[in-house]
Amino acid sequence: MADFQTIARPYAQAVFKLAREQGSLAEWSDVLQLLGQVAADERVQAILASPRFSGQQLESLFLDICGDNLNEAGQNLVRLLAENRRLIALPDVVRQYEALRATEEGTLRARLISAQPVEDKVRVDLAQALGQRLQRKVELESEIDESLLGGAVIRAGDLVIDGSVRGRLKRLATSLNR
Repeated sequence: MADFQTIARPYAQAVFKLAREQGSLAEWSDVLQLLGQVAADERVQAILASPRFSGQQLESLFLDICGDNLNEAGQNLVRLLAENRRLIALPDVVRQYEALRATEEGTLRARLISAQPVEDKVRVDLAQALGQRLQRKVELESEIDESLLGGAVIRAGDLVIDGSVRGRLKRLATSLNR
């Protein structure tokens, strides 16, 4: 999927400003998540990238797919993005909006990638320790990657803590090659 960060930025900022003024950060997250899921679908991506469809046709497509799950403000956003042929940038709008929201709320989403499932108590302890280190509230999502062999990798924004066996082996090989 193409990267539309520059195109998405003003839309994400405008929606965030509106959501903050209205006190509806969570509601806008829900609206954007729905729109982002629709825009990220491979079939919809093909339609959005095609010049054969007008902005009005793209607007109708989105509004039909979302149906009653989209409030009036969300419908207005779809109209604006369709008119400017920017619906294809919605996944980046979502990511940027969520980053702005996380900063505003002092939260951080982190991923715990492990070779095997991690017990809930360990996940809670990791989230608390990471939160203390970063001075933010950490929401920790788990993911399994059997290629790690053992251990885990934590990704929180730009921070990467690699405690995996695979990572250790790579570091060992690098130091042996010097």
